Amino acid sequence: MNQFVVEDSPVDAGSRTERAYQRLRQEILLGELAANERLRVADLEARFHLGLTPIREALARLASEGLVSMEANRGARVLEVSPTELADLMKTRREIERLCLSESIRRGDSRWEADVIAALHVLGRTPLPDGSDSATNLEWEAHHRRFHAALVSACGSEWLLRFWNQLMDHSQRYRKVRLKGQLMARDVQADHQAILEAVLRRDADAAVALMERHLLDTEKAAHAAMLQR
Repeated sequence: MNQFVVEDSPVDAGSRTERAYQRLRQEILLGELAANERLRVADLEARFHLGLTPIREALARLASEGLVSMEANRGARVLEVSPTELADLMKTRREIERLCLSESIRRGDSRWEADVIAALHVLGRTPLPDGSDSATNLEWEAHHRRFHAALVSACGSEWLLRFWNQLMDHSQRYRKVRLKGQLMARDVQADHQAILEAVLRRDADAAVALMERHLLDTEKAAHAAMLQR
């Protein structure tokens, strides 16, 4: 019997759980793990080599965020996508985005304006995702989220931002469905530029209306792509 086996410390175990969580979360949001795909703990352990317990804990955390569904005696699955869920999700997101953006325009200072301008500058110089190159997709997603996050960051409510982030996560799940290996058909950069200009004018009504149209166009594109599957 080996008397010198060293067990993982709580810090090590926590680190492995966090790594499993981040890896699974990213693959779900980018569509690398398909909607409704079964998530077998043993299979994930064979891929990640992080231990069965950290993977189970990561799946439980993702289930609490609504990205994974847990089935009694059947394990876990990536949450399914559907036109009904998409419509509900995007309607809720438009409502939360309206509140966050209006308040940010009212409360934001010159530093906030500079952050929004910088975020769009970087996004505009990032290649659009085409659904084929995960590295390119990941970079664009990160900069796209940074721009939208900058817009709402001055709203002054941690609860609103918490809801906003969760809605963004779930919206991102549908982007893989929408791309289907093709570049985005509409000029999303023009949409973003128009929103920025309204924000800098401190025209909350115009900015909210432009954002509403932007999100509705996104929803329509994702819905059309789902019908073609």
